[in-house]
Amino acid sequence: MTASFVCRTESPLPVEQLFDRARSIDLHLDSQQASGERAVGGVTSGLIGEGQDVTWRARHFGIPLTMTSRVTRLDFPRTFTDEQVAGPFKHFRHVHEFERTPAGSVMTDRVEFTAPLGVLGRAVERLVLARYLERLITSRGRFLAAGAKNPL
Repeated sequence: MTASFVCRTESPLPVEQLFDRARSIDLHLDSQQASGERAVGGVTSGLIGEGQDVTWRARHFGIPLTMTSRVTRLDFPRTFTDEQVAGPFKHFRHVHEFERTPAGSVMTDRVEFTAPLGVLGRAVERLVLARYLERLITSRGRFLAAGAKNPL
């Protein structure tokens, strides 16, 4: 079974800047310092583009994890999608959408994933993983939206 959630983050930044911040490997790493996340393969710094991969290593729930994601779609500055091509999930897809607003921009993150744990995985998916991932994505969104503290 697939779990999903949506996070919406408002920002004073222009949509083009928020879009590039969201695909910045360096800013992603800055936003995920608590998990010790590192980019260890593929695009390991700068801006990731369509068709490019990045391999991440991090520790979540005390477990070391490795996940390779590929940007499968990019339409600057409206949307891009990254999907797991190797890693701990049966399926992981993250769609990033951006809109101009009178005050700056809005980033909407749509995440869907399937845990690797079978029937027990459904409960873990909804009760643990979805909440945990939603907190990570919300925190990352706030970090990216702040902009002034972390210029691109």
